[in-house]
This record gives sequence, C-alpha cells and structure tokens, in this order.
Amino acid sequence: MPPGPAPQQMPERQPIPGVKNLVAIASGKGGVGKTTVAVNLALALVRLGHKVGLLDADVYGPNVPIMLGTLQEPQATAEKRIIPVQAQGLKMISMGLLNPGDKPMIWRGPMLHSVITQFLRSVEWGELDYLIIDLPPGTGDVQLTLIQTVAVTGAVVVTTPSVVALADVRKAIEMFRQVNVEVLGVVENMSTFACPHCGKPVDIFGHGEGAKTAIAYGVPVLGEIEIDPRIRVGGDTGKPVAALGEDGVGAKSLYSVARAVTKRLKEVAGSTGGPAFQID
Repeated sequence: MPPGPAPQQMPERQPIPGVKNLVAIASGKGGVGKTTVAVNLALALVRLGHKVGLLDADVYGPNVPIMLGTLQEPQATAEKRIIPVQAQGLKMISMGLLNPGDKPMIWRGPMLHSVITQFLRSVEWGELDYLIIDLPPGTGDVQLTLIQTVAVTGAVVVTTPSVVALADVRKAIEMFRQVNVEVLGVVENMSTFACPHCGKPVDIFGHGEGAKTAIAYGVPVLGEIEIDPRIRVGGDTGKPVAALGEDGVGAKSLYSVARAVTKRLKEVAGSTGGPAFQID
C-alpha cells in the first residue's frame, strides 16, 4: 500500500514584537463565562503590576467593550498601524469598537482570517508582559488563524461544572494539543454558590467536574470561580470586580486564577515547544 501524502508544514509561527506572553482564553462552548474570565484576568494582572493588552477575537460576539465600559474608536497612524484603546489600564482592541451597535457580523472564514491577522500584526501593542486573547467558543476558523499566525505561549480553557460543558472542554484541550499549544490549565467558572441566607454552598451547575476533567487530561486546575451576582453586575456595568483590587467583593478567586496563570507561564518559559503546525 503506497504511503499517504506527507504532512504539509506551515510557516514558522512568529511572536508579536514586544509581547512576552500571548495567552489564549478559550472554551469548548458558549455561555461558560469565558469573556468574564478573560476581562477580569487581564485587569487582575494589571493590578498586580504587569503591562497587559486584551484582544477581543470573538468577532461574532465582541462583548469586551461593554465589560470595560468603553466605545472609544481606535485610531490609526500615518503608517496605517492601529492604536489600541486604553481602558482601565489595559490596551484593548475589539471588533465591537469598529462595528458598534446591533449590526451582526456575517463573515466567512477568509474575512475572519484577515481581521484577526490585522489585530495581531497591525496593532501597536508596544511592550507587554501579557497579551490576553479572548477567543470565540469552539474550535473554528479564528482559533486556527491565531495558532497558525503567532506563537501562542499557552491556552486557558474555561468551563462550568456541567457535564454538557465538559464534553466540549475535552475537544478544546485536544485541539490545542494537536497544534502544539501548551494548555496552561482549566478554570471552573460558576463553580459554587453561597446561599445568602444560611451561607452553605449550593452546587447549581455541579462542582469539581472541571477539576476531574483537567486531572484526566493531565493539565492543572488554575482555580474555581464562584457564582456571585456581583461578578455579573460588574461586567454588565463596565466595572469588572477585578478592577477594584484583590480585596474587592467577588475578586479574590479571580486574582487567585491570575497568579496561577503567571506561575504556569513561568513553568513553561524557555521550553522550545513542538514542531510547526501541520495539516495532514
């Protein structure tokens, strides 16, 4: 039997000049609080003394501007470079700033590839310790464009404890492994709710299943974030709880996740990574 075609090797993925760590925030499905985690993680890193950028790559549902309370349009330089918007100490870019309002983005793959490439390569990010990228849910075109275009330092996978969400988490972990991107760990969001009357924990969506999945796949658990209405209100009003500092109500678990992410990045620093992304 003749051998099959040799794998097609992609061009080497290059880093973004000035950016030390590029961290993708992913989820296997929508509705698990991925953007909430991305925004609060970025703000926690800022409050911990780091230089941070936030790229909203969820082109179909760009909610980062709402959560940061800004609709300021980014400017361009004479060389047609994009200047990111400054919001609460972050450098931020989002399609929600370029296409505000309720008009939907009805785009095919090549158009998505073009805009994500511009956000990565044409934005004046400057010197950053961390560039956080809020990916759309799933394992589609935007994820592949990101992975093929730049050297991603690592990925954080966000889930809820529900069995339905965890089925998609496994796919997300496998996707990153197949394209040789380090999975920094799993964050279990909406983990436990403390009853306001008796103070006892109530497992509305279950509890601990995210940790079990992470352990089964040999990746760390970066933290559990409780169900707290104040986290939701903060995002809805453009005042995320992490912006209030670690002692802010509802922020402690988010800062714990931020510290876990920085610790994991130090662990993987200096590793050469796997071979270039291949397509069979």
